[in-house]
Amino acid sequence: MQRLCDDPAAGSDVRRGDPVAARAARTGWNGRVRNGRAAAIVLAGGSGTRVGGELNKVYLPLAGRSVISWSLNTFGAMREIGPVVLVIRAADRDLVDRVVDQEVEHDGVEIVTGGASRQESELAGLRHLASRIGGGAVDAVLIHDGARPLMSRALAAGVLEAARSGGAVPGLPRDDLAAAAPDGTTLDGPAPEGIVAVQTPQGFRAAPLLAAYEEAARCGFVGTDTASCMQRFAPDLPIRWIAGDERNFKITFAHDLLMAEVVLARAGHHLT
Repeated sequence: MQRLCDDPAAGSDVRRGDPVAARAARTGWNGRVRNGRAAAIVLAGGSGTRVGGELNKVYLPLAGRSVISWSLNTFGAMREIGPVVLVIRAADRDLVDRVVDQEVEHDGVEIVTGGASRQESELAGLRHLASRIGGGAVDAVLIHDGARPLMSRALAAGVLEAARSGGAVPGLPRDDLAAAAPDGTTLDGPAPEGIVAVQTPQGFRAAPLLAAYEEAARCGFVGTDTASCMQRFAPDLPIRWIAGDERNFKITFAHDLLMAEVVLARAGHHLT
């Protein structure tokens, strides 16, 4: 199997940024110390085709900064979070350097090149953290889609708290769905009760998460999201559902960016 990420000591790039004083003067960074034992992995491997452009959508502008920087800054403002790992496409490296240097309000974003699929990119981020997971420095991991810029600190903290006992997935109940017939041409009645539209970040205890993803790689399994991989390879780990946030939608189409601008304007550009 092709190696998906470099050994942290021999190729991963820890962005140390400017000196603290210079960064504070430029960004208004409050100097908050992050020493939590949880880690955040932010995935930035998407494209911009459905938004209507060639640029990776997470680097499109949103309220004066790039889409991806909102998630990075939210995690960076949380004392509970230690390492913040950004998993990128190699082709986006110049964009990443600009965003981290100019828009991220804290030091220490660790940049890792991902794989060809979402799951390979998740595994790249987890392997980057493997030594810290094995040594106990990281005991829980939140995995977040960088195309969901409006994640709040409250939501991330709620997922993390629930994940301490196994795993947690935020989601919104759906009552506007119908079941399709097996041939896909007609409707076959209402969808089953209890359907939930899942969001990110999804959080899990770190050691079982890494072990499950390594086993999935050995088996060639590709899940739809983090929880699906955990359900397959860590079936005894309890996964809780917690209430998601209507604002935490994914940027997929051009109008989603306009909606996100409205949400941020109404919130005074603060997500708590």
